[in-house]
Amino acid sequence: MRINRTSPDIAVLSDELEVPGIGHLPVNAYVLLAAEPVVVDTGLSLPGRGFMDALESVVDPIDVEWVWLTHPDRDHTGSLFELLDRAPRARLITTFAAVGILSCERQVPLDRVYLLNPGQSLDVGDRRLTAFRPPLFDNPSTVGCFDDRSSSYFSSDCFGAPMDTAELATSDDIGYCGSASVRSAQHLWATVDSPWVHTVDQSKFLTTVSALRALEPQRILSTHLPPAEGRTEEYLDMLACAPHADPFVGPDQAALEQMLTGFEPVSP
Repeated sequence: MRINRTSPDIAVLSDELEVPGIGHLPVNAYVLLAAEPVVVDTGLSLPGRGFMDALESVVDPIDVEWVWLTHPDRDHTGSLFELLDRAPRARLITTFAAVGILSCERQVPLDRVYLLNPGQSLDVGDRRLTAFRPPLFDNPSTVGCFDDRSSSYFSSDCFGAPMDTAELATSDDIGYCGSASVRSAQHLWATVDSPWVHTVDQSKFLTTVSALRALEPQRILSTHLPPAEGRTEEYLDMLACAPHADPFVGPDQAALEQMLTGFEPVSP
């Protein structure tokens, strides 16, 4: 993993996952060094990713007060239970539905859960975090958050985009990529991750975009995009156009078999 800093009080724990034929998908978690430290998501559920080592280089788990789980998909929950075991004071910020989904893997002690619905806020000592569901999401329990002190919006899967290389996927700023290529990649991700966007009532969808605009975030911190500073209007415009993007059609079996011919054989 790579550790990036978007500001003195926000660290990005950056990982990536190669998606054959599409690119390298950023997979970020965040540490908000508030008066009561907050970890936002906990990385990939794959072995050897080094999440806890990276986290410990930023904050001692014993000092973590909150873990904000944007939703319980496995690219967000990789080190969740290990972190809760090693951060005895930490409480898990999530939703009622997410607790139910998590319980399919391991029961979360309810006395360590803090249920926060969209529109509700939590004081973490030196700032308020307001729960806000992003316009695009792939899980009904998704809830991102807005940090009023840093004017940062933690957007979960919204605004994601596959990058051309692993280096770009784990970079400290989306500015290393051209705006046109990012927009195209964001629309690809939108149609892969939230295919329902093609069936929405356009006016109702734009209402969710306007609600995000009203927060006036200066920084967008997505799970699946390098940090984006000062790009809010550009990315909100991308969202507004997402329902009109070309639908994603994945490879079929014939394409998979052709792809497999290019792989190195696995030694017995």
